[in-house]
Amino acid sequence: MEQIPQIIKEIGTVIWGWPMIILLLGTHLFLTIRLRFPQRKIFTAIKLSIQKDEKSKGDVSQFAALATALAATIGTGNIIGVATAIALGGPGAVFWCWLTGVLGIATKYSEGLLAIKYRVTNERGEMSGGPMYALEYGLKSKWLAVLFCVFTAVAALGIGNMVQSNSIAKLVYENWSIDPQFVGIGLVVLVALVIIFGVKGIAKVCTTFVPLMAFFYIGGCVWLMCININYVPEAISVILKEAFTFDAAGGGAIGAGMIMAMRYGIARGLFSNESGLGSAPIVAAAAQTRNPVRQALVSASGTFWDTVIICALTGIVLVSCILAYPDIDYTKGAALTSAAFSKIPMFGSTMLTISLFTFAFSTILGWCYYGEKAVEYLSSVKYIKVYRFIWIIAVYVGAVAELNIVWDISDVMNALMALPNLIALLLLSGVVARETHHYLWDNHLNDYALPMKIKKK
Repeated sequence: MEQIPQIIKEIGTVIWGWPMIILLLGTHLFLTIRLRFPQRKIFTAIKLSIQKDEKSKGDVSQFAALATALAATIGTGNIIGVATAIALGGPGAVFWCWLTGVLGIATKYSEGLLAIKYRVTNERGEMSGGPMYALEYGLKSKWLAVLFCVFTAVAALGIGNMVQSNSIAKLVYENWSIDPQFVGIGLVVLVALVIIFGVKGIAKVCTTFVPLMAFFYIGGCVWLMCININYVPEAISVILKEAFTFDAAGGGAIGAGMIMAMRYGIARGLFSNESGLGSAPIVAAAAQTRNPVRQALVSASGTFWDTVIICALTGIVLVSCILAYPDIDYTKGAALTSAAFSKIPMFGSTMLTISLFTFAFSTILGWCYYGEKAVEYLSSVKYIKVYRFIWIIAVYVGAVAELNIVWDISDVMNALMALPNLIALLLLSGVVARETHHYLWDNHLNDYALPMKIKKK
């Protein structure tokens, strides 16, 4: 029994090694080329994300679906993850993290398209979609769909729930010395008040929460860049230089070498934006949209905001702080972010604390919906209430318990989630290409799609 945690950790290390990184990045690159670089339509995607398509079928607006996906995606990976990448892979890791986001836009686009293409109406008249339905109706592979949902339901309880509540409890205790038990009770009440209303309740909170928390964190980054303005050009230069420097200068942040920069930059980028994981398309399927490509573009804009903007800003700020303040210990990822924000007079630590709190709390809400939809596919909508009850209990357990093994199990489940989804993306890339050619490149973006002949779930 004592060896089980170590075994799980080793399995996670193997699964998230170079083969998975190459598979994910290869999928990003393959879809980018096959779809003729949909990244160039990113400003169209942003424009669509703030428009309403109310005459179309769906449970929530396109922006609400995007906000919910961003709520689940933007989190500690954007803040602590980038710092860890710099600590282990050097400043060059920021470039590879950013590049992963640029290429990942094509994968997130494809996931969103398939989610709308193969979505169904459940017994309550709500939309249900995601990789499980693409696997079942697109690839005719029910067993892969079931596996995806099992992995999703388990991963959601871990990385999307207990890990997040644990992070919040520790954060609040360290800053305000509030007992984790009281934090856990408070989180249980807040989460319960939101998820009881289902996707519409979650989406309503996220549409308010996500812009606010992103603006607050980006504001802190811009403030730091203004403080370190003399070091920002040098920071960008160091990032680009270290991204292509083969010789390592002995490990650590400065001079880690190109291979280490690629490894940790790509890994943290993939973890941050979740492109290829299969989570975001589950909520994309609930969007009110007239055809699959419109929502695909909206979904793709999530990766743009998450990695191309927020992770890049974080990276530039952290590297500029390393250059400006030699006293910062850049070899410790989490401490690096905290030390950087402490350079903002009076408000720095508070800004970081609030950002981390809001990121983690919103992640709990977004992943709850993912888990619910996985359970719905495996059974029926009547078991969603049972899952919500388990979810609320897990929020409290996460706040008061030590969760090293939960982190490791969640890492494994996330990787296992990605595999069926990547299979669907690659084998159904022809479907994605045909839809993209018709609606996007042949200028039919405003057309309504013909309904798919798919039975109700």
